[in-house]
Amino acid sequence: MKVWLDLTDDLQEDYVKYLPLYKAVDGGDWESAERFLGVHPDAVRAKITSLGQTALHVATLNGNVVMVEKLVQLMSKDDLELTDNLNLTALAIAAISGTTKIAEAMVAMNEGLGCIRDVNGYIPVVTAAYNGRNEMVHFLYSVTPMAEFNPDTSGSNGAALLVEAISAEIYDVALNLLQHYPRLAITKDTFGNTALTVLVRTLSAFPSGSRHGIWKQWVYASRCDINKAKSCEHSPSLRIQLFSLADQLGQKPISYAIKEHYNDPSHLNTTCIYIDVAKFPIKGIQQMYQKKLVNFQVIEILKVICSEVQKLDEAELQEAGVYFALITATEFGIVEFVDRIFRSHSHLTILNLGRPIFSAATVHRQHKVFNLIYGMGAKKGHILIFDNDGNTMLHLAALLSPSSQLNRVSGAALQMQRELQWFKEVEKVVPPRFRECQNKQGKTPQALFTEQHKDLVKEGETWMKDTATSCAVVATLIATIIDTGIPIFLHTKAFMIFIISDAFSLFSSSTSVLMFLAILTSPYAEEDFLVSLPKRLIIGLATLFFSVATMMIAFGATLFIVLHHRAQRTAIPITLLGSVPVALFVLLQFPLHVDMVFSTYGSGIFGPGK
Repeated sequence: MKVWLDLTDDLQEDYVKYLPLYKAVDGGDWESAERFLGVHPDAVRAKITSLGQTALHVATLNGNVVMVEKLVQLMSKDDLELTDNLNLTALAIAAISGTTKIAEAMVAMNEGLGCIRDVNGYIPVVTAAYNGRNEMVHFLYSVTPMAEFNPDTSGSNGAALLVEAISAEIYDVALNLLQHYPRLAITKDTFGNTALTVLVRTLSAFPSGSRHGIWKQWVYASRCDINKAKSCEHSPSLRIQLFSLADQLGQKPISYAIKEHYNDPSHLNTTCIYIDVAKFPIKGIQQMYQKKLVNFQVIEILKVICSEVQKLDEAELQEAGVYFALITATEFGIVEFVDRIFRSHSHLTILNLGRPIFSAATVHRQHKVFNLIYGMGAKKGHILIFDNDGNTMLHLAALLSPSSQLNRVSGAALQMQRELQWFKEVEKVVPPRFRECQNKQGKTPQALFTEQHKDLVKEGETWMKDTATSCAVVATLIATIIDTGIPIFLHTKAFMIFIISDAFSLFSSSTSVLMFLAILTSPYAEEDFLVSLPKRLIIGLATLFFSVATMMIAFGATLFIVLHHRAQRTAIPITLLGSVPVALFVLLQFPLHVDMVFSTYGSGIFGPGK
């Protein structure tokens, strides 16, 4: 006990001794720190806190780049490898905080710092990835020997970096790592995760997980020069050199490349991705090109994963989490993932996985996966399966969609229409005798559908009536204000425009009122939401749009006639103002009209290529 007390006393005396140095470093006062170190030169490597931290640790925690650079100049290579009580070097702390300049100063003095493991056995680049430090990961990965990631010789750091890089959306590093050690694709990290099970959770990184507006989709679909280059110029000074996309945008064509330098020339093959965005300085376009780059990288990662999956037997597929990943991908609707995994392994046939995936696609309303599996051979035999509750596939289609899927469709009426479309589509492929099968609760698919959707029907009815009532008021107002005066400018062109547009506005507004009245008097049966009600609303909105447009043309013509001789300069600008209400009305209501048209009369969500 006396020995322990003496040791504690010595430590306390050391902390008191180094307190001026701690205060100087913590406060960013280099002059005071320099004076102290001039008197006590060994203090630069001393542990000056109760956590076992050196002055370099403290400066790194504070993110003081200047202080770190000054201290590093006074330290030896071995001094930089000193660790605190958690076995963290100052570089490991920099990896957590993400200050790249600090890491650069340390590594310039001691290149081996990137290989020192912390108490969990992780090297700094893994720590940086775990904390989502993108720039730090790129730098540390460039200075860490690739042998540190070899799954056969260096433990779990390779798998850990791959998993964390994917989780942090640092896909370029993940791709490069897989290209060197493909087996990492099916290697578990210390938490039991693999690249496969993590990648399947990154829905937004896949093309199928992205939802774009019309113009963004056009930009995305256009040619954007994302290609594999046959070769890259290799830098002898760095194992990997990453050019920042954000720093170069708008300045010159960007070469976004991974460049490797190895002693073995056979390892010099790598992938270069080139995106010419200098011609498109618009931020939105640049974002879409970056999105396409991410999609490209993720698909390339998936290809490497699939090349490893096809080498596994049945037991190894289960162990690697392939089955779990497939079901998860189905639930999220990542059709690219499901497609490539299925096609990469002959054991993953429709016979042993088609049923659960088909069921999951139906329950979670993932029509692309549904179409994919059905097109690959999941025909009648997989539709007729019974689960533990005696439900057939048609029973599953009768269940209410998850809220995440319902919310993708605007308006309760369109949501109900989509639910009916799913039920009718599955009903088509079920033999008639199975359409009336009862589950263990004694319910047929139709009865289950009615029970599950009774609240949605009520919400759809309310939504339809509110929409029809609001639009009917507008249409009625238009019909009542149409000018019926005696013409006094009968022979002018402006008057002819007025009278023709006036007549069209009256006829179309009357038609619109009749359509909305038909909606209000509908019985609102389930089947009405499939075609009948949407068709009436489509006609009603279309005629209302036309009525508003022609009404404003009529008013514009009237204003022009009245003001043409009295205020000639202001006649045209005032007349053009009539387009503002039309534009606002179209902006607010036209998206709904388009959604209804495509949902009711479009090619639909089912079928080849959907």
